[in-house]
Amino acid sequence: MVKHIILWQLKDELSAEEKKAVKVGIKEGLESLVGKVPGLKEVKVQIDCLESSNADVMLDSTLESAEALKGYAVHPEHVAVANGKVRPYTKNRVCMDFEV
Repeated sequence: MVKHIILWQLKDELSAEEKKAVKVGIKEGLESLVGKVPGLKEVKVQIDCLESSNADVMLDSTLESAEALKGYAVHPEHVAVANGKVRPYTKNRVCMDFEV
């Protein structure tokens, strides 16, 4: 099994209301990928963070293997969510992948 963890910071120019809507869209989009992307076992997106945080959104996903992670990265359903709900609104992304 492989964990795929990402932290994003949203763009500064987004208003508080826009950030709230973007977070919900990211959560709904990414969590909907389970069952659509082969090898993607679990997705949890955290959008409610404490004020001490310096990230706005966290993706915690579990995949069957490193090969499944490679497939996830280019899967059309994932690319559509990334291009439509994530990338246009984020200024920074940090990723960590590891075996469990």
